[in-house]
Amino acid sequence: MKIYDELVARGLIAQVTDEEEIRELINNGKATFYIGFDPTADSLHVGHFMALCLMKRLQMAGNKPIALIGGGTGYIGDPSGRSDMRSMMTPEIIQHNCDCFKKQMERFIDFSDGKAMMVNNADWLLDLNYVELLREVGAHFSVNRMLTAECYKQRMEKGLSFLEFNYMIMQSYDFYMLYQKYGCNMQFGGDDQWSNMLGGTELIRRKLGKNACAMTITLLLNSEGKKMGKTQSGAVWLDPNKTSPFDFYQYWRNVADADVLKCIRMLTFLPLEQIDEMDKWEGSQLNKAKEILAYELTALVHGKEEAEKAQEAARALFSSGNAANMPSAKIEEADLVDGNIDLISLLHKSGLANTRSEARRAIEQGGVSVDGEKITDIKYLVPGEKLQGDGIVLKKGKKNFRKVTL
Repeated sequence: MKIYDELVARGLIAQVTDEEEIRELINNGKATFYIGFDPTADSLHVGHFMALCLMKRLQMAGNKPIALIGGGTGYIGDPSGRSDMRSMMTPEIIQHNCDCFKKQMERFIDFSDGKAMMVNNADWLLDLNYVELLREVGAHFSVNRMLTAECYKQRMEKGLSFLEFNYMIMQSYDFYMLYQKYGCNMQFGGDDQWSNMLGGTELIRRKLGKNACAMTITLLLNSEGKKMGKTQSGAVWLDPNKTSPFDFYQYWRNVADADVLKCIRMLTFLPLEQIDEMDKWEGSQLNKAKEILAYELTALVHGKEEAEKAQEAARALFSSGNAANMPSAKIEEADLVDGNIDLISLLHKSGLANTRSEARRAIEQGGVSVDGEKITDIKYLVPGEKLQGDGIVLKKGKKNFRKVTL
């Protein structure tokens, strides 16, 4: 099966502008394509996972990826899929986040010997002359048409700033510059990016002629993929210091029954023939599918050794309620008051709850246990001596554990 047909079979293609041309380029390894990443944090999260896996697939088929880091657009923020305006970041924070992204991307993309590129749009956006931009780029955009874009309609009720209104123009200019500087002939993005991406394709063709090779394609469910990055207890990061390999494994192990085969098809590199057989699975077999999904994705991000540790720890938890490789947290002597620590503080400091309010709710709702004993008293105190040695196993919800020691 050719790579384009495989992308379709995996459910990754939503919309395209020039399907036959795109198919020809991708199948013959002639696509130089880009996907953009705005540096809004110092780690990528699972919402970026689909894009990274797609870049890896296409590179394996001989195509050349360009990872475009939004060091320039990061000063503004993309309104797509958002109901509020992003907070401004300093140049130092943006640069730090860009550096962190590159390290994580190298696990998926081979940047050696010119096989891929990482480019920062700050290189051309920050030095733009405003009047020149209006003349050379702004003249090609219809305000009436821009206002029909879904990404802007979502923000109109709460108020769309002129700053955000410029994002489509800037993203379109990115594609134009990548086409001019690096021969980038294709752009990929989520279905929530479609209007912005069309703007880039049209800009190139208007400025350079209708025969200019500029093509657009979107990934199915990438806006849903962005939502994947958030859970009730916060973001699921690719950085092991933010989300441990165990917690990363558990995130995928806990996907809904209805989503597990879809995720395996879209995100893993298992053969389609094997996945087609798994489509017949039901009942308890879906738990096996979830283990396969969790293992494959944890191995992609953190390596096979960490994936095996996480799998062993998860299995041990389900069988005995304890495991050597489960995530751990340490409490300092200074956290004790009269030799004890209250359970709310323990949940918060261990990382099982993002806030004290979240910890309190979990206790009141009966979702917290200490060494297998359910605790519903929000004033419950854990003696410091219990935290010595092997410590305690603290549990929140059905599948969130920490081994807590002093």
